[in-house]
Amino acid sequence: MAILVLGLAIFIGVHSIRIVAGPWRAAQIERFGPRAWRGAFAALSIAGFVLIVYGYGHSRRYPVPIWLPPFWTAHVTALLTAIAFIMIVAAYVPGNHIKRALGQPFVSGVALWAFAHLLANGTLNDIILFGVFLVWALIELRKENQRDREAGVVYPPGQASRDGLVVVIGLVVWAVFAFWLHGILIGVRPVG
Repeated sequence: MAILVLGLAIFIGVHSIRIVAGPWRAAQIERFGPRAWRGAFAALSIAGFVLIVYGYGHSRRYPVPIWLPPFWTAHVTALLTAIAFIMIVAAYVPGNHIKRALGQPFVSGVALWAFAHLLANGTLNDIILFGVFLVWALIELRKENQRDREAGVVYPPGQASRDGLVVVIGLVVWAVFAFWLHGILIGVRPVG
């Protein structure tokens, strides 16, 4: 469990610098340059992610049950994660209504993904992993929305064709992950 917590501290810590130390971050980018900052950010992110994956996998061997989710939560989780994948894709396809409506669809998608997994998983390691991601995403979402308001950001109007593209790509990626990759990478087949 300690490795999981260390990985989360590194990964979430690096991704929270802009939230808690924006001026310091800007000073470091100015001092070392954007390329060096991105390199350090990427290296720490990868290290944190590797520790999360290893720590989570290790802690799954010795689960500490906190609560037993009802069987139906797996179905709700599948639906919510499909929506989360669509939201995440919306962050990268310009000119869609989802981006315009949410402003921050990537972070909103991460929050929904984490919440959905909390519904269907009741062990301590699951609660720590998904709980930390949910709390981080909600704080990040609030901060990003505040930044947008202060900067007067207005997202461009969406187009139905872009919405369709977002939904199709999101559902295809979700299906590949849910029916195939989740079982290979995580060891659990949520659907199929």
